Amino acid sequence: MIMARKLRLLLTTDAIGGVWVYSLELARALRPLGIEAILAVMGPSPDKAQRQNAADIRLIDTGLPLDWTETSPAELTRAGRALAALASREAVDVVQTCSAAILAEAGFEQPTVAVQHSCVASWWAAVRATRLPEAFGWRSELVRTGLRKADAVVAPSAAFADETRRIYDLRSEVVAVHNGRSPQPFIPGEQRDVVLTASRLWDEGKNVDTLNAAAAQLDVPFLAAGATKGPNGASIGLDRMELLGQLSSAALSDLLGKRPLFASAALYEPFGLSVLEAAQAGCALVLSDIPTHRELWRDAALFVDARDADGFAAAICRLLGDREYRGMLSDAARRRAARYTPARMAEAMTSVYRAVLADAAPSFGPLELAGAA
Repeated sequence: MIMARKLRLLLTTDAIGGVWVYSLELARALRPLGIEAILAVMGPSPDKAQRQNAADIRLIDTGLPLDWTETSPAELTRAGRALAALASREAVDVVQTCSAAILAEAGFEQPTVAVQHSCVASWWAAVRATRLPEAFGWRSELVRTGLRKADAVVAPSAAFADETRRIYDLRSEVVAVHNGRSPQPFIPGEQRDVVLTASRLWDEGKNVDTLNAAAAQLDVPFLAAGATKGPNGASIGLDRMELLGQLSSAALSDLLGKRPLFASAALYEPFGLSVLEAAQAGCALVLSDIPTHRELWRDAALFVDARDADGFAAAICRLLGDREYRGMLSDAARRRAARYTPARMAEAMTSVYRAVLADAAPSFGPLELAGAA
């Protein structure tokens, strides 16, 4: 009789933005399926609050660099090899990376799954719409090599899966697995006539300058939650918005519970967890008209050209002046958000793990995956 056993997954992550939230959600949702996820944190260390939030998950703070911060090809090569050694020491069965670049020069004994949460080349194409500078070319080449070495490539939306295949000229499939987010403990309050955006404000791809210009045309407060300075040296000044800083999950949930209008003018958004959180709370959405937003929120948001500040101001004013329409969009966003659950994400990722294990090691024993399809 062959005994079923649990799968051990090494999941690389960072503590800077949405990848952190994604990783915690996935790790927890995989447990009922019989999969143990170990998180290998790259880049800046998690802060005290993040560590407390992840107290039920095993973290390994590697101190290794992220590919999009100030680093070099040699440092990323070292990081990939260090992670390969870590995977061997931990006796994991599958390695899932948050950046394909670390796979380029590393020899992992286990099957690898590269999840493309973002990358410099696709960011540059969407935000700058010019040729990627030669200074960044090595980053793109490492990602290309890593994607081609990976046993499977996953993206958080079909739109970004298509973009990844196009930019890196991949002949193999890029699997689209939508992110999932657990509903937060929103405390319903009286609906407020305010506007909110929440993101890495410093990231030019979030295009908060357009929202800042729209805020100048409004008679209601426009709140902005998130950091204005990034670990890569980027920063932004916003003089027309009320800056809230980096909010805790509880503080953001309290704010979303009052159902402000939620706006995102992102030029580049492979998925967008902050939009999902706002939709779960029942916020009406005003979003940039980009492929990812259309894919995820079709018929559940107002869409505006990403760089059209006047258009954002007009859409916001329309919803502020029409409570019935605002309520319809609020309900539509909440219904659409119910599709994007951690359980669905985990089941889809489990299918990916099964496939790469079957291809790499047909003799691998049956996994103890409760309820996995």
